[in-house]
Amino acid sequence: MYLAEASVEQHEEERILLVDDNPTNLQVLLQTLSGRGYKLLIAKNGESALRIAVKAKPALVLLDIMMPGMDGYEVCHRLKEDPETRNITVIFLSALDDTKDKVRGLETGAVDFISKPFQAEEVIARVQTQLKIHKLEQALSARNRQLEADKARILESMNEGIFGLDRLGMITFANPAASAMTGWSIEQLTGQNLIQLMKGDENGSSGVSGPMAPIQVSLVKGVSKTVENATFLHSDGSPFPVDFSCTPIMQNSAPSGAVVVFRDISEKKRQQEALQKALDELESQKEQLTHVSRLSTMGEMAAGFAHEVNQPLTAISNYAQVARRMLARLELKDDLGLSEAMEKVNTQARRAGEIIARIRSFVKKPDHVLGSVDPNRLIQDTYKLAEVDARNNHMEIHLEQEEGLPDVKVDPVQIQQVALNLIRNGMEAMRDMDTRSIGVYVRTEKLDDSFVKVSVIDRGHGLADDAEEKLFTPFYTTKADGMGIGLTVCHSIIQSHGGRLTFHRHPEGGTIFEFTMPIAD
Repeated sequence: MYLAEASVEQHEEERILLVDDNPTNLQVLLQTLSGRGYKLLIAKNGESALRIAVKAKPALVLLDIMMPGMDGYEVCHRLKEDPETRNITVIFLSALDDTKDKVRGLETGAVDFISKPFQAEEVIARVQTQLKIHKLEQALSARNRQLEADKARILESMNEGIFGLDRLGMITFANPAASAMTGWSIEQLTGQNLIQLMKGDENGSSGVSGPMAPIQVSLVKGVSKTVENATFLHSDGSPFPVDFSCTPIMQNSAPSGAVVVFRDISEKKRQQEALQKALDELESQKEQLTHVSRLSTMGEMAAGFAHEVNQPLTAISNYAQVARRMLARLELKDDLGLSEAMEKVNTQARRAGEIIARIRSFVKKPDHVLGSVDPNRLIQDTYKLAEVDARNNHMEIHLEQEEGLPDVKVDPVQIQQVALNLIRNGMEAMRDMDTRSIGVYVRTEKLDDSFVKVSVIDRGHGLADDAEEKLFTPFYTTKADGMGIGLTVCHSIIQSHGGRLTFHRHPEGGTIFEFTMPIAD
């Protein structure tokens, strides 16, 4: 069974094209190969053979060499030049038995020779052998294509960047991830020297040091290297952190190149920095919680202390009143002022008792005990409390009070706590300075129809540059032995009264603290 040129079917497997200008030879070949599962095609000259080969893609061609016009050598040469037919297996049929003729045939791309006159058994055996070889080659070629496709898909899907290098460090291959991470296209990367490219070395200096040195070591000595926290460059010259490994490609026990696999660790470093920041914040919170716990313990102790001290203070007040009554009954001339002294003892004992009561109330966090208070009288009483500190610091406190101020609605003990804290802070700021002789100034004035303002002015060392952001933050202090809660408590007290606590830097050095108190209705 055979097909002429006009009836070739493209889909059949194991097609064999028989090419000979001698009809007798064609008939013998047809009889020899018929019935063996082959699709046989025939051509009587070289031109016809080429047309059929392009269209039918036979697996094998039995090709006569000596033909008029285009001989077998030329047909074979053209078949091997055409990408569509170059994989067709060619066996020459020839009466030529000279070695030179056979060599020429093999050089044009033939794989075997069958000498004329040929024997049927020889033709069948050689055809079967070459078809088996052809099948194996086709299967191997398909497998190689599949492997190449699989490799390409793997390389394209990898998150790591990959560079293939020759023995001089020139990039012969780069995967899409390497292009995406560096910003260069694959075409721009290919042919570049990786070491110089990642060093940003435009003048081509040969010295290799730093993170690029391990690549040079792999290329020269054939040893694998792994580097963490190195630096590569983007196409715009900006650096980015990477981890990379360099594995040499060995050929005949010598390095012929290397493969560099790297990954961008920018996000990893950001996460590490964020984690470290969170750990630092956690540690700071732990320290603050420990501090708060100590303050809570001290608060509980203060409540017990206040309870215990309140009893002897009550007794002192009672004894002072009894002493005054006894002096009155004796009707003695009080030239020494004993009665007045007992009255002062009684007054101060009651005052101390009120302060203790406020301490106990403060620990229990009750509502404010608000009342209408003369602000000047309130600050004068605070001044008296601060006089002892002023004498100890060899410093004066100057009162400058506007007359006729309206009453304010405050808890007097808490406001005295604020004013006293600010005055003592001012004295501490001036303690070791030449400006100590100027002293601390305390002023009262009406701010507007709603508030009275109190200013505490010192000429001390002033505040830190970051005071605006941290001054009223819990546990922030500039004192060596400070706890960092005084101004925070003052700020909370004034806010709870509906006022404001602020500060300004004194233009001549020092600080001005100001707080406002709401005017009573």
